[in-house]
Amino acid sequence: MASQVLRRSLSTASTQSTLKIGLIPADGIGREVIPAARQVLEALKSGPQFEFVDLDAGFEYFQKTGTSLPQKTIDTLKSECHGALFGAVSSPSHKVAGYSSPIVALRKHLDLYANVRPVKSVESPAFPSQKLLDMLIIRENTECLYIKSEREEVDPKTGLRVAWADRKITEFASRRIGDMAFRMALTRQKLRSEIPVANRFWKHNPKVTIVHKSNVLSVTDGLWRETVRGTQLPGVDMEEQLVDSMVYRMFREPEAFDVVVAPNLYGDILSDGAAALVGSLGVVPSANVGDNFVMGEPVHGSAPDIAGKGIANPIASIRSAGMLLEHMGYTSQALKIYEAVDQVLADATVLTPDLGGKSSTQDVTDAVLKNL
Repeated sequence: MASQVLRRSLSTASTQSTLKIGLIPADGIGREVIPAARQVLEALKSGPQFEFVDLDAGFEYFQKTGTSLPQKTIDTLKSECHGALFGAVSSPSHKVAGYSSPIVALRKHLDLYANVRPVKSVESPAFPSQKLLDMLIIRENTECLYIKSEREEVDPKTGLRVAWADRKITEFASRRIGDMAFRMALTRQKLRSEIPVANRFWKHNPKVTIVHKSNVLSVTDGLWRETVRGTQLPGVDMEEQLVDSMVYRMFREPEAFDVVVAPNLYGDILSDGAAALVGSLGVVPSANVGDNFVMGEPVHGSAPDIAGKGIANPIASIRSAGMLLEHMGYTSQALKIYEAVDQVLADATVLTPDLGGKSSTQDVTDAVLKNL
């Protein structure tokens, strides 16, 4: 089951006859998987029509122009687009003067304060050892160490370099992400009661697990923990997990979790790690969600080792397109996409190499289109 969040300001999107979607493939395999997602959106037989606008961003664009995120991309998304799809970015692991991640900047410019990442298993003979889980990781998207406030100086006593990074946690951001987590838990439970197939893996009360490390970071994580706890809604169980024990339990018993809410860094690590539970980063989608805009984004990176070979898994991007529609109010169209993808995975005859198959990006896309 996907994220199934109740939107507020975005509900008006479902009245549009034509949706203008910004496409930002960015780097590496992003240029292969975003066109696959576009094909699936264009193949929908009901719902809105689509108009697509191609936009620039990424490390490769930075190498050509000196900027990773042109102002034109920001302005177009804000003034013309109803939503967007972002591919992947090749952020270098070392410092590059003048470069900063465009996806982090876009989240701030558009106030996309929640990164919503469903991790769901699909019963298939191709994955006999896969545990059955339906977990939703909600990552606060604007704060923590990702404010990118770093500095380096020389210790006058030792003459050695010292690097510092500021971490920011606010009551405002913690409260609104907590609100979203508990509302999503209730919405998921409602859908379980309405859609029998959605009730396969979770048969308990809705539950939110709050992840933190306040036993060490008592001020920042302490504020996070206290604030998110204060957003609990009636009818939703609540528990806490220290981030290190959360990693352990997530791999040992992922079926024990429903909705997991975490600060930015912890949520990033947990959601990438959780992809191992369902076979590959290539199948895990996400949506960057704000009160007025949604941007779908596959969880995987730019994968430069396979870029241009036509074997990238398009499923994460296709599911991200479904999440984009879902959060804009087109739930029935989103469910059609999810069901088509699930059928491809369940059949397990058309799979890309990351899942043990030999099919191409277009082969998998064509299989989804056939089921659609």
